[in-house]
Amino acid sequence: MVPADQGGGVMRADVLAEEIDGLDEALAVVDAFDEALASGLLRPQPAQAAGLAALAGALAGSPLAGKVAEAAEKAAAGAAGEDHFVALAAGRTALLGSVHDALAARAAEATGRSAAEPAAPEPGAQQAVNVLAAARSWLSDLARCGWRGMDHEVVSGAAPVVSAMLPDPALRRLAALLDGFADELAACCPGAALERLPVRRWADLWSRALLLTLPGAAGATAGGRATGRLLPLGVDLHEHATAVQAQVHAVFEPADGSTALLVRASVSAPKPETVVGAGLWQLLRPHMSLLAAAGEGRCMDVTGMPLTAEGDLVWDDACARPGEPADAFSTARVAMPAAADLATAPLDRHPARIAVPVFVEGYTAAQDEEKGLVLTFAGGELPVDTDRVPVAGPLTPEAVAKSAACIGLLRWDAGAFRLQPLAVESVVRKKPVALHAGAWAGGTADKTGAKAEKAATDAAAALRERAGRLLRK
Repeated sequence: MVPADQGGGVMRADVLAEEIDGLDEALAVVDAFDEALASGLLRPQPAQAAGLAALAGALAGSPLAGKVAEAAEKAAAGAAGEDHFVALAAGRTALLGSVHDALAARAAEATGRSAAEPAAPEPGAQQAVNVLAAARSWLSDLARCGWRGMDHEVVSGAAPVVSAMLPDPALRRLAALLDGFADELAACCPGAALERLPVRRWADLWSRALLLTLPGAAGATAGGRATGRLLPLGVDLHEHATAVQAQVHAVFEPADGSTALLVRASVSAPKPETVVGAGLWQLLRPHMSLLAAAGEGRCMDVTGMPLTAEGDLVWDDACARPGEPADAFSTARVAMPAAADLATAPLDRHPARIAVPVFVEGYTAAQDEEKGLVLTFAGGELPVDTDRVPVAGPLTPEAVAKSAACIGLLRWDAGAFRLQPLAVESVVRKKPVALHAGAWAGGTADKTGAKAEKAATDAAAALRERAGRLLRK
């Protein structure tokens, strides 16, 4: 957001710190249910029954009230079936969805933008009912034993289900979720030996997987085709030991002159554990020309690019060509305030999904003992999530602390809104100098970046050579 005297809306930091009615109470109910699930629902104890009853009570005024109340009663008695676990997962998801909506409304108030109403999902393709039933059965067994009672025998039950799903493209989304979830659980078996449990995370994965086993739940929302100009704002890099994803946030200006939209385009690739840092870009770069455009500071002209109702471009290089130079900070100052946020799909409504593009300037940066780096502006404070700054680019926490303007993503984590920097601008010798997290996405002459890429190239070449030897044997 830019100051009002420059024609934009003011990004308000003060409203982000205000309490949201009912937020803490809703999260406390989720925590109580998650603890009940962690201990297993085969022989529930009184504390677990209380957590189940709290979930039913929180949804008493909703359309799910009857089903969740029945499921909570059966689960408290140790007699829950698959349908009851599905109802509990739906109730938990709905409650977190209400938290998401409250936080998204607060973010919209701070930015002055509002999101469109979500489109109705289209029916999903016909799926193998027996395979979905097998997945529900495994997830129900997990709920009965709980994270503290799980062992390798229980967790290994996912393997045949995943193997049966992978050949079917319509089931690969659920298959990938179950596969990753099972691997994570297997790495922590036996659960009884764990000192700390990622209770919220595993309950999130369990609930989402269980709902995706319902026929039609994975149906996509109606989208369309995008033709116009794409102005990159920044690149958000997600790294895992064996996979990497880059998500480009951008402003899309339709060719027909209609309202501009805030959109995303993502590309993912598998990776060996030895390829890290700047070397990640060479895995992603061949699959998306938009990365080069973002790194070089150019726009992209797209024609007929598939666009979902949630604002995700299904990227196809055949539908895009490089355009003119486009400065991200000019886009943030001029085009972003007038762009509309697209809605979040019903099943994706979760606090962790909040990632609102914002632009702030005219702040002062200071270190706080508890909050870390904090930006103060517009009558309030906004902590900076420096842990999300990737090492695969020139942007650093130190650069953020010395900056005068910042493009970032507004997220909600650990009970507070935080800013994830995507790019910062500083004034050096009276000239603006910009640093982008995705500056090396299209290649770089920067000594540090070039050295890191060469090291990654050597590592990848060594791995290919070893793999070739193994195959020849």
